[in-house]
Amino acid sequence: MSDKALKTTPLHQAHLEAGARMVPFAGYSMPVQYSDGVLKEHLWTRAHAGLFDVSHMGQARLRGVSPLSAFEDVTPGDFIGLAPGKQRYSLLLNN
Repeated sequence: MSDKALKTTPLHQAHLEAGARMVPFAGYSMPVQYSDGVLKEHLWTRAHAGLFDVSHMGQARLRGVSPLSAFEDVTPGDFIGLAPGKQRYSLLLNN
């Protein structure tokens, strides 16, 4: 896939402005490293805070009689209480 065909996330321009080196990942142009290097990024995150751009990750479409209840049976996330238009990062569980 060429760089021109890659999708971008809503934070793409912010990554570029922060000096990110972008690489193809799962069809998206994603930051892999910033100009100050991995060690400085790690130390900054430990001392302050970090942001992980999850907007390239999968989505689910729920259908049926009670799809949110069924979804909450297999995830630890509270999706029933989630406001419309919002998202929650969670995990899929097994037995």
